[in-house]
Amino acid sequence: MEAASEELERRSKYLSSLIQKTKINPDGVEEKKREKEGKDQRQPEQQAVRVRAADMPPALQRRAFRCAREVLASMPKLDSKRLALTLKKEFDTSYGPAWHCIVGTSFGSYVTHSLGGFLYFSVDKVYILLFRTVVEPLDH
Repeated sequence: MEAASEELERRSKYLSSLIQKTKINPDGVEEKKREKEGKDQRQPEQQAVRVRAADMPPALQRRAFRCAREVLASMPKLDSKRLALTLKKEFDTSYGPAWHCIVGTSFGSYVTHSLGGFLYFSVDKVYILLFRTVVEPLDH
């Protein structure tokens, strides 16, 4: 039991350290670099995307942002289930099974994810949690 607690603590510290590192914006430019240049050349539709926490390669993050923006743009009214299903299927198809997606304007969560498979971001007032878990065969 103590080993599990230590592992949970280690993962929590790791995630906290990731949040402190340079975050990637939807256009792929690092925030620190943009701040140094004193420029903000993002398009209006990209300014609405904000990374809350991430343990995911930048290319996958950008794919999630693009997919979410496209689906939201096609909806006259927010359909959380449809957006979650679309993101899950997109990532299951492209990067293998066991992706999960939670979408809403207010929710809490505490999940365990695979290394490199976690993204929590928002588009306007819609919050999206996308994460991957390990799939292991059951021993009979």
